[in-house]
Order: sequence, then structure tokens, then C-alpha cells
Amino acid sequence: MADLRHDPLTGRWVAVAPARADRPGAQAPVGDTPETCPFCSGREDQTPPEALRLGEGPTGWDVRVVPNLYPALERQEVVIHGPAHARSVAELADPTLELVAEAWQRRARDAGGHCFALLNEGHDAGASLPHSHSQLAWLPAPAPAVVGERGLPEVIPVLERDGLVAGCPVASRVPYEVLIAPARSEPEGLRSDLLGPALRLLAELVRRLHGVRGEELVPLNAWLHEGPHWHLELFPRTTRLAGLELGAGVYIEAVAPERAAAELAAASCR
Repeated sequence: MADLRHDPLTGRWVAVAPARADRPGAQAPVGDTPETCPFCSGREDQTPPEALRLGEGPTGWDVRVVPNLYPALERQEVVIHGPAHARSVAELADPTLELVAEAWQRRARDAGGHCFALLNEGHDAGASLPHSHSQLAWLPAPAPAVVGERGLPEVIPVLERDGLVAGCPVASRVPYEVLIAPARSEPEGLRSDLLGPALRLLAELVRRLHGVRGEELVPLNAWLHEGPHWHLELFPRTTRLAGLELGAGVYIEAVAPERAAAELAAASCR
């Protein structure tokens, strides 16, 4: 069990979880092969008993939710994005993305508490296994990063669709950072009918990012922030964070947000 520590002076939470070092892919990338992937169909017995199963595809499911074998927190779950060996959310069909949104919402509702939904893709972004998946983590209190927000940042529009706006923050932290938010404020994303469309838009933006970068897989993180102005944040790992960013909180942006927004808007989403 992780040792969860809180510093009241800084508001910082830290989970000391030595067992995380033993998880597959912790030290080196796991081979990207569907023949051994525990998340692919036919290997359901290689995960803990599922907490939720959605869909009725040829394999009997389209999305599964299972407990995390190596949790950093007392409660942490993995949402497996489909029975096929997709490496990125960009490869998922719209119906699967809708089921992912439903899984997030149902598990958050059934378990209660402060549920934080996140996505890691690529070993450099913290993903242990290459099969596309997201995670749900239950925190003892609202995430400090969410509590500290005063509102949505100013963005340079990239796409607007289905009642959602996606854009690059004017003060982006990394190249091609994107924020996806409802055009009209809604208080809770984990209850919103727009969460499914937001995940579909996220997948399209990742496809566009792959096109801009000319790469099949760009390491990235994404997460959902709840609160008065819920939104998804896409944080590509296209640059290394160093002392100025981590120590002072001052980010060095190598690609102007205006250029990043224009490139994403013009990119192919195939």
C-alpha cells in the first residue's frame, strides 16, 4: 500500500509507492506485441477481476475496467480501451471512445469520492504497457492543480465541434498543448453528456498531432479537470522539462502557440 503524504504548507500530496518500481515497463519499454499483451482479448485471466465490462463486441466486450495491479494510491483502476492492440487513443473508433467516457462516468459515480481521470501514452510519458488505456485514481481531496485554477486560460482556437472548443493556450507549457472545454460552462465533466464528444475530439487532435510531428506515436499525457469549468488537457511530451520549468514554474516554449494552433488546424486527422 502506498504511503500518502501531505505537506500542509505547500499543499503538495506525494504517494510513496515502492512497489511501482516492480511493474512491467517501469524501467524499460515493454515489447509492443499483441501476442503477450495482458490487455488484449483472450487474456482476461491475466488482469485482476474486472469491475466493469461494457459493449458486446466479437470478443464479448469493448471496454473493461480492472483494478490497477501496482496502484500508487489506495484506489486506482485501469480502463482498457478495446480488445484489439491499439497503441494510441488516436486509433480508437468513436463507439469505443463513447464507452470509455461511460466507463469513467460509471466508475466515478459508483465509487464516489474524488475521481481523477488520466491518460498516458508512450513510455516517456509514463505508460507501462503499450495497449491503449486510461486510469482512474481516487484522491483524498480535490487535486491541488484543479483547486488552484481560477478559470479557463485564454486559447487560440483549433477546432470547434459538438458544443466543444479546442485550442492551444496562449501561455502553453509545451509545444502543441491543447485544452478542450465546453463552449458553455458546465460544472462536472464526469456527469456531462459532452464527455464522450470531448474524448472523440481528443482522439482527433492526437491524430493531427501525429501528422504534424510525422510520428506514429507521440508520447503524451491527458487528464480531466473537474470543477466550475471542466475541461480536458492534452500535454504532448515533445520537449524535456528542466530546472526552470520544474523549479520556477516558468516554461520555455520552442513552438509559438499561434503556430502550433495553425498547424493542428491544418493537419490531416487520418
